Amino acid sequence: MKTIGNIFWFFFSGLEMWFAWGILGIVWCITIIGIPFGLQCFKFASLAVWPFGRNAEKNFGAHPIANIIWIIFGGLFLSISFVITGLVWCITIIGIPFGKQCFKFASLALSPFGATISYESKG
Repeated sequence: MKTIGNIFWFFFSGLEMWFAWGILGIVWCITIIGIPFGLQCFKFASLAVWPFGRNAEKNFGAHPIANIIWIIFGGLFLSISFVITGLVWCITIIGIPFGKQCFKFASLALSPFGATISYESKG
């Protein structure tokens, strides 16, 4: 089911999100100060392509200053937009898994620094 979910996600949300996060990462990386923020955008881009079957573990305390700067310069707006998109996906029963992925992105959009992305274990 993860494969089917990833295929649908790729065509309905993933490709656009991957492109947007990639462009944003490139823009952040233009300046030396923005490189850490650009790397977080690339982390989002890799997750945006195939989110099903992957977990994101957050650790806000790892880099609290960077996370606060991130929230101020776009993280809050991104999180709100992911929540709204997730609610729209959840209107239909078929869209609930996609809405849950949007909520995962909303959580990561608030504090990406210190977050690790891993694959779910087959247990």
